[in-house]
Amino acid sequence: MKINKAEFVMSNTDVSKAPQEALPEYAFIGRSNVGKSSLINMLTNQKKLAKTSGTPGKTQLINHFKINDDWFLVDLPGYGYAKTSKSSRKKFQKLITDYFLKRPNMVNAFVLVDERHEPQKIDMEFMRWLGEHGIPFSIVFTKADKLSSNELGKNLRKYKMKFLQEWQSMPKTFVTSATSKLGKDEILNYIERLNENLKDEIPKIMAQKNEKK
Repeated sequence: MKINKAEFVMSNTDVSKAPQEALPEYAFIGRSNVGKSSLINMLTNQKKLAKTSGTPGKTQLINHFKINDDWFLVDLPGYGYAKTSKSSRKKFQKLITDYFLKRPNMVNAFVLVDERHEPQKIDMEFMRWLGEHGIPFSIVFTKADKLSSNELGKNLRKYKMKFLQEWQSMPKTFVTSATSKLGKDEILNYIERLNENLKDEIPKIMAQKNEKK
């Protein structure tokens, strides 16, 4: 897939006010400072589509970006930043759970994980929650350029071993670098295949949702 058009549509804290167009959505989420904004900008060939910051926890809203007029890329708040107040963490948690539980056209969650670190408890807990609620997800390992090929392979094996202690198999995984653009084509081609498979289903799902209102 080649992205020719990427535009910001809206930010909000109320899932019910998100776009009502019958288009598939792909959510990007991870711990604060995992490199989410940089990855989104890399995928969309933009420098400032998603705002990057040296201060973790800057994304505090549900941000919708329309891609090629065909699908939405959704930038969700990061989770697990200790310096965020308890009340803010609770608000973000509700925002995230509401989104995943109430958006019928959400096709896949891309869970970003910093490849430089050992498997983190908070990441494992979040993916466990997605699994318990039947929400499809993939793992996106970020910042691969910060490691040697040997270190990268070693860390990936550790993560797989940890994951398979709880799961029967690994979900779809991607190794990425916002700097070198590693993994860009793989992610976009994956989204393109899913879109093709769902082109007739999403309008039906959205129509059924509107009928229930």
